[in-house]
Amino acid sequence: MLTGAAVPSAAYASAHQRSRLGRSSLPGKGEAVKPFSPDRIRNVALVGHGGAGKTSLAEALLLEAGAISRFGRVEDGAAVCDFDPEEQKRGISISLALAPFEWKGHKVNLIDTPGYADFEGEALAALRVADLAVFVVSAVEGVEVQHERLWKAAQAMGIPRMIFVNKLDRERASFERTLDELRDRFGAGVAPLELPIGAEDSFRGVADLLTDRAYVYDDGRATVEEIPEDMEDLEHQVHDNLVEGIVVADDTLLERYLDGDVPSAEELERTLAVGVDQATVFPVVCGSATARVAIDRLADFLCEIGPSPLDRPPVPVRAGESTVTVSPDPEAEPLAFVFKTVADPYVGQLSLFKVLSGTIRPDDHLLNPRSGADERLHGLFTLRGREHLDVTELPAGDIGGVAKLSATRTGDTLTAKGIPVIVEPIEWPEPVLAIAVRARTQADDDKLANALHRLVEEDPAIVVERDDETHQTLLKGSGETHLQITLERLERKFGVNVDTEEVRVAYRETITASAEAEGKYKKQSGGHGQFGVATIRIEPLERGGGFEFVDQIVGGAIPRQFIPAVEKGIEETMAEGGVHGFPVVDVRVICTDGKYHSVDSSEMSFKMAGRLAFREAMAKASPVILEPISLLEVTVPSELQGDVMGDLNSRRARVQGTEMADTGEQTIVALVPTSELRRYAIDLRSKTGGRGRFRARHDHYDILPPNLVATVAAESTAS
Repeated sequence: MLTGAAVPSAAYASAHQRSRLGRSSLPGKGEAVKPFSPDRIRNVALVGHGGAGKTSLAEALLLEAGAISRFGRVEDGAAVCDFDPEEQKRGISISLALAPFEWKGHKVNLIDTPGYADFEGEALAALRVADLAVFVVSAVEGVEVQHERLWKAAQAMGIPRMIFVNKLDRERASFERTLDELRDRFGAGVAPLELPIGAEDSFRGVADLLTDRAYVYDDGRATVEEIPEDMEDLEHQVHDNLVEGIVVADDTLLERYLDGDVPSAEELERTLAVGVDQATVFPVVCGSATARVAIDRLADFLCEIGPSPLDRPPVPVRAGESTVTVSPDPEAEPLAFVFKTVADPYVGQLSLFKVLSGTIRPDDHLLNPRSGADERLHGLFTLRGREHLDVTELPAGDIGGVAKLSATRTGDTLTAKGIPVIVEPIEWPEPVLAIAVRARTQADDDKLANALHRLVEEDPAIVVERDDETHQTLLKGSGETHLQITLERLERKFGVNVDTEEVRVAYRETITASAEAEGKYKKQSGGHGQFGVATIRIEPLERGGGFEFVDQIVGGAIPRQFIPAVEKGIEETMAEGGVHGFPVVDVRVICTDGKYHSVDSSEMSFKMAGRLAFREAMAKASPVILEPISLLEVTVPSELQGDVMGDLNSRRARVQGTEMADTGEQTIVALVPTSELRRYAIDLRSKTGGRGRFRARHDHYDILPPNLVATVAAESTAS
């Protein structure tokens, strides 16, 4: 049950009263945001599929609360939460954005999240610090793939959920169809609290199922009316279903209800709040963000039935080898979790964190257990989009930020000295697509490594690797758009320009037969010359055998001190590449004979003799190219299994088996040449409408089919 929640009578005030009660008490210039007790804080993440209207809904809530003075359209690049140039250019959210506002004595820390699949990691980070997830669903498009993916994520985290059906004023919008989809995808816990009044361009308000009252809007202002006659029967039927669904959660209410005593709206709301907190009931409300219909009612629901940090279970943390739990007690020792890092080119690094325990104040010193750093929190603030608002303190349950922490990154814990507990870090999506980047100029090269490091700190879903075999710097991410935007940020924020190229596959070479050869290195240029002869036999090793060197020299044909030089020359030649230019592996080399000169022989001459002998023997030992093979796990809805299997067969896959998951999805396990997976993330998303996902890891090397050798060799020469 919520403590300090606004009473329902205030929630159903006239439009004038609602506007007056809901307005924020905003700080003036130079003033700090006042602190709120944990029971008056609501941490709410807006999540859902791209285009559902999350950012517009955040804008409407800020406007309704008086936190902003005008509605900024996403299409115009004027929305508070879409302030990055890359977001404004594309008209989509790519990073989570904090947008707090005050509503009827509560502080709502609203977190707007991206809905595009490439930036799912940002939504997962927001869910880690949210106490309530509001799923924004378009009444036109209905439930989409990112709704399903993020619903599963929120379910796994045990986060309470409610649903806002948006865009009811649009053409082809249908609340009934959307509600059916919600129930079909998310189960019987989906419970509508409102019904729309009117449809499409005639949509003008909502019917409240708890109070049997209608709220009709004109330019964002509501008047309270009776339920329209043409929907009375439907409203009463749905009202009765809702009441029955609520009272079953409370034995006392249920007994009274069965005795004919209908609980009041206040009692129903309190019981509903318990169901929301326990994540067993998922209320559905509706409206239109851009038409400003029922936005004030959504704000009411966030404060009245949305859980506070006090209502949520204690947070588990690791203390050495054991696990303990931490409750949001403002009087306890301070503990904070960093869930977002922003690389600001002017201010430096900004760290956004949630206070899990205690109260944090400016200039506090906290320990980072991972890095061991003593971090001083110079100035505390909260963000509203890009705007910084100073705060005097942040009690348990609140969200804020601090600049210039020297050794703290996303996922780190900040704690009091002497209490080295660690909050479990965020699990970021594994990268599925890679590109190779190369600095355009020497000046760019000098800055590239540091710039990439800072980008990874800001977005841990990005992975940077150096491939020692192909000598490429690889940038890995969640999709094509993710990587494109990362490159744009690299240039805009850090002034680093790069060229991109396709990721080269780390092919190798080996032999399939034995061969012998003699390497003779002889050079005379006056004075001491160079002379060395080495005879070797090479044999194939089993796959993964690496390299073996066997010394069978007898009778001093090669002096002992020069034999290591022969081995070194062979190893260097193997690394430089065989017949086709790829590193050579899985070979045994036996040094059987040789010749030397007492004056002209040297380490250099035998090193060169070893190189020459190996190159000649390699060419005679039936060399083949080895290609890397990945173990691929693809999870797709059952109805798409056939299409995906057919596509895998076209990629030379060897299917190892399939397995049915509890969700009804199929997981296909296959061995696939790595070269066939370079753009698989893009192709799978296209083929499955975003419903497929995969993991791939290197498994082994295998012989490249002969019909592909010429193509691969030509690509190697070109690169």
